[in-house]
Amino acid sequence: MAKRFFVTGTDTDAGKTLISSALLVKAQAEGFTTLAMKPLAAGAELIDGEQKNPDAARLQSLATEQLSYQQVNPILLETPAAPHICANKEGRLLSASRLTGFIQGFFMNKADYTFVEGAGGWLVPLNKRETLADAIKPLDVGVILVVGVKLGCLNHALLTARAIRTQGLRLVGWVGSQVSPNMRYFDENIQTLKDMLPAPCLGVVPFLDDATAEAAAEYLDLSLLN
Repeated sequence: MAKRFFVTGTDTDAGKTLISSALLVKAQAEGFTTLAMKPLAAGAELIDGEQKNPDAARLQSLATEQLSYQQVNPILLETPAAPHICANKEGRLLSASRLTGFIQGFFMNKADYTFVEGAGGWLVPLNKRETLADAIKPLDVGVILVVGVKLGCLNHALLTARAIRTQGLRLVGWVGSQVSPNMRYFDENIQTLKDMLPAPCLGVVPFLDDATAEAAAEYLDLSLLN
């Protein structure tokens, strides 16, 4: 049975793309087919002669089932900043229903595992009334939370988990991603997250000098995903 997940984070730079990439690598290594999507991305660069978001391009390259960049990242904003601000500056309008439609269309492509990576945190605004969470709520997907492990992460993680569940979605797992190499009481923070988050820990990825998907994949356990 095909499994579909939305990957969100406790904050920008929590490690969503690293963990999403590692999940793709892990699934392929275990013999599964994969797809990945980043429906909304802020920050464009010239890659292979085309304006692309580096994170979306990375996901596209690691999936076993190859689709066009436009399918992987249908909404690309130029500046790496809050999406609703970027969209306003570019004279564009973001809406939850449009994003939901893009994701539903993407789900027509088949793979054993499909990962949809968010932008920023769970409640990143799309406009004055809607957040990215409003685009995910209509979808039948489990949510994976990437916790950027740094000072303040306990509050961020618990608030995000509560928001996910309050909106009627399933938090199916979380991953610790160490973003600060010299964090004090790292192990104690991880244990607190394990004790208090209402979902299994899929792995804890330490701070990596060479933060490749392959290196991070070694720390993940897909068998806990339902």
